[in-house]
Amino acid sequence: SCKVFYAKDPLKIVRAQGQYMFDEKGEKYLDCINNVAHVGHSHPYVIKAATKQMELLNTNSRFLHDNLVQYAQRLTATLPDKLSVCYFVNSGSEANDLALRLARQYRGHQDVITLE
Repeated sequence: SCKVFYAKDPLKIVRAQGQYMFDEKGEKYLDCINNVAHVGHSHPYVIKAATKQMELLNTNSRFLHDNLVQYAQRLTATLPDKLSVCYFVNSGSEANDLALRLARQYRGHQDVITLE
């Protein structure tokens, strides 16, 4: 049930830079899938910031840390007052799970309709 995107001739991507990904043969592909529009692959600023953080602490948001609070404050300062709560998750699946649990809590119903 979990298909490879290119089942007939799968790509083996070995590296990426900017908006491009490269396969094992050196062929270059424009990446239109992996949220590359945000900052691109291997962005020096992101690598530097990530390295700095991982040298200090490499974990997800299950533990308290001042950086989480500071980021939430900076983020909510840019949003309307009604959007004043942040939930940090580490994946789309976790975000979907949280959204479902919040909706169930708010509405008091357990039923879900999904579309394929």
